Formats: sequence, C-alpha cells, structure tokens
Amino acid sequence: MKSFFIGNTEVKTPVIQGGMGIGISLSGLASAVANEGGIGVISCAGLGLLYSEEKGDYAQKCIRGLEEEIRKARQKTNGIIGVNIMGVLSNYADMVCTAIREKADIIFSGAGLPLDLPSYLTQGSSTKLIPIVSSARAAKIICDKWQKNYAYLPDAIVVEGPKAGGHLGFKKAQMKDENYALESLVPQVLTTISAYKDIKNIPVIAAGGISTGKDIARFFKLGASAVQLGSIFVTTWECDAAQAFKDVYLHAKSTDIIIIESPVGMPGRAINGEFLRRVEKGLEKPACCPLHCIKTCDYTQSPYCIMAALYNAAIGHMTKGYAFAGSNAYLAEKIRSVKEVIHTLKKDFFSASHCLA
Repeated sequence: MKSFFIGNTEVKTPVIQGGMGIGISLSGLASAVANEGGIGVISCAGLGLLYSEEKGDYAQKCIRGLEEEIRKARQKTNGIIGVNIMGVLSNYADMVCTAIREKADIIFSGAGLPLDLPSYLTQGSSTKLIPIVSSARAAKIICDKWQKNYAYLPDAIVVEGPKAGGHLGFKKAQMKDENYALESLVPQVLTTISAYKDIKNIPVIAAGGISTGKDIARFFKLGASAVQLGSIFVTTWECDAAQAFKDVYLHAKSTDIIIIESPVGMPGRAINGEFLRRVEKGLEKPACCPLHCIKTCDYTQSPYCIMAALYNAAIGHMTKGYAFAGSNAYLAEKIRSVKEVIHTLKKDFFSASHCLA
C-alpha cells in the first residue's frame, strides 16, 4: 500500500479507522491505528454519557469529553488523529468547534450533508475537512456549496457504500441494487470530483463492507486513494468498547446482521439480539428525552432511545443495547492487536495486487 496525501499531510498507511460511537472508537483505538501510520478516528457521539462525572449539563460534558479524548490520543501517538461528527447531533456546532480548537488533524462528517462545515474554521486552523457521502450527487452538492460560500473544497471525500455498519444513507431497496454498490459509487464520485482537479486534489476514500486486503486492492484498482474500515477494528485489544461488546462480534453469524430502522430517521446495520427483539415487540418505548442529543429524534415517536442503547452496549450491558456492525462483521474469529490487523491487511493486499496486476 502506498501513502497518499490529504492536503499537505502524508498518510503513510492508507487505512482510515471509521468513527464508531458510542464509546467504541475513542483515544485508545484511534491512537493505536495512528501509530501504525493510518488515521485513527475518535467518535464524539454521546461523549457526555461517557464523561457523566464532569461538571455541567450534557452539552458541556460532551465538550469536556472530546477535549479529553483528543488530548489522551495526543499523549499516545504522534500520528494522525481525526474526529467523526454526525450532522444529526444537536451539539454538532459544539463538537466541530471543540475539534478545531483542540487541533484535531481531520474532521469527518456524515449522517447528513455538512454544508456549513467550513464556516467553523478559524484563522490559522490546520484541521482538514472530509465529508462522508453515499452518492456522487451528494459529493457535487457539497463541493459546489463549499466552493461558492467559503472558497473551500473538501480535503478528501469518504464514499460510504450500503454494506457499512451503523447509519446508512440508502433506502432499503437500494442496498442490494448493484447501481448503489460501492464498486459503482467510487468511479462515479471520482468522475464528479475530476471537475475540480485544477483547483484542488481531492482523494477518494472507499468505505463500507471492506474487510480484507483483497477488498482494498480492488478499490485501489478502481481509483480510491485509501479505505475506511470500522468493524475489523472492533475485535482488537485496543478497541475502547467492553469485552462483552466485542464478544457479540465474535459470536455473530451472517444471519445475525440485520437492517433496522433507527430513531435517527435512517436505516442502520446492526447485530440482532435480545434488545432489538424487544424493540420489535414495542417493549423499549422511552418515557422521556433527557438529552435532546439528536436533531431528528422525537422521543414520542421513537421506539427507543438510541443514545442510551448504544451507550449500554459500549459498556457491556448488551441486554439493554445493541452493536452496530458492517456486513462482514461476522468474519471476526478472535481478538487481535491493531498492529496484527494492519499487518494482515497489508500482506493480503500485496498478494491480491499481484493477482489483479
């Protein structure tokens, strides 16, 4: 795998660890990936729950939590640290401003089009901005809006296909349609951004369902500069989730990975279990909404509180929550180190590259 550049930043290992919340990818996992030359990513979703002992209200605890996680990561690595900030978060602006103030190397933003993201940059800021999209149309809208309103173009673009874990930017009918497969989306986005090549080089990062070196080689051949992987890093020693959460991955079968309707208002891919079966029976209805953490969530219409469910899962209370996961998460067989995961990916990539040459 050869290095690539995001602006003036060289990424020596073209592997981005996907941001996974709540509490799945924090400073521990992010710093471990960064130490292997990739980009480690801290998820800021729900940090106020993880830092519940801090002073202030939920929003203030989220700010403090992100500050702490970025600082902890910096103590563990000199590598590249990014922050994943979902557009549907009610405290989106707080999280973006905090990431920039703490000098995060990159902000990744999806779950909605981050049309005003460049407006938060401060004078002298070095934080790169990378939107996550699920179509060439979305990539064009963002590029045109940013260029017109802020004279700024994305520093890279993550193209996330329908096999990703977590929230998905697709309708259910599109998920098995080859026209929406990542293999189709990557060339489409590359064609779209070629219109801006005289202004800025915008690398494309392929994401969603990628789990082997052979997968990586295939997307590099299509023109991607890097890949983003999430599920493969859950079953690592360095992953910040509880062991019980990781065990769900280790014990999952392919038939356990299902598409759910999230309270966020988007479909999502998760591992089925007791909690989701209770949701299906209407047994997890929230009584109130103490956090107001998601812009699009109306607790009176929601089948459950997603922040509470994901937080419970992250700390190991799997009967009170569930695990988001990519389509190939069931392939996990054992807990490995991040170093071993990336070494295996590189080894398999080189073998596959020779076959595809």
